[in-house]
Amino acid sequence: MSDPLRIIVVDDERLARDELCYQLKKIPEIKVVAQAENGIEALTLIEQHKPDLVFLDVQMPGLTGFEVTQHLLKQKQFMGIIFVTAYDQHAIEAFEVNAIDYLLKPIEINRLLKAVQRAKQRLQLEKTTQVNLLDNQLEHIVGLLSNKQGRRDQVAIRSDKRFLLIQAEEIIFASLADESINIVTGDITGISNCRTLDELQAKLDPEVFWRVHRSHLVNINKIKEIVPWVSRNYILRMKDEKVTEIPVSRSQTKKLREHLKL
Repeated sequence: MSDPLRIIVVDDERLARDELCYQLKKIPEIKVVAQAENGIEALTLIEQHKPDLVFLDVQMPGLTGFEVTQHLLKQKQFMGIIFVTAYDQHAIEAFEVNAIDYLLKPIEINRLLKAVQRAKQRLQLEKTTQVNLLDNQLEHIVGLLSNKQGRRDQVAIRSDKRFLLIQAEEIIFASLADESINIVTGDITGISNCRTLDELQAKLDPEVFWRVHRSHLVNINKIKEIVPWVSRNYILRMKDEKVTEIPVSRSQTKKLREHLKL
């Protein structure tokens, strides 16, 4: 029996890490030796454990997945890397012609099995030929996609004891309530795994999401109505099922009045 494939999982979203590790436990002859929640921690754990394979989230605060990979290449640390990404199909096609694989969130078990099997085959090929096939292709992938970095296209939420990934554009608003961040879409309400609204806001497009109040973040494309309120303030009526009313803070009211010339 061959030694298990030693794996490190890197993702800044705890729910995403837990879900991937849960799926990996179903696959024989592999072992998750460590998990990292950011790029810096990933580099430390990779140096410590010398894994065969790393599942690496592309978009993370601090060091991105691409920057982690570039650092590994500079240090001549070569291993299999499977990027975990939310890129569209055109970007994904770039991975298909190279030895490095990808997983698209949300991860399907059949796709995960295929990625692990492909990684095993390529790692074995490199071992038997004593040629570093992966490092050249890593450099190509990083160079090809590093310019595509941006804010997250998907956001993790917990709803009815399930872990879900939703498109950021589907978010109508997010609000702080009872020390949790509630996210509302057209058909789902859930709790963000972000600890603060600031953390969630940093992951979203600032051209689309507006912090109208210290407790509320809204999608400007999902505002149904702007309603005058007391003391020359305003409330926003959102496009959710309940037509939720969200207050605009005094400082943001001033910006709103200037923008709309009210």
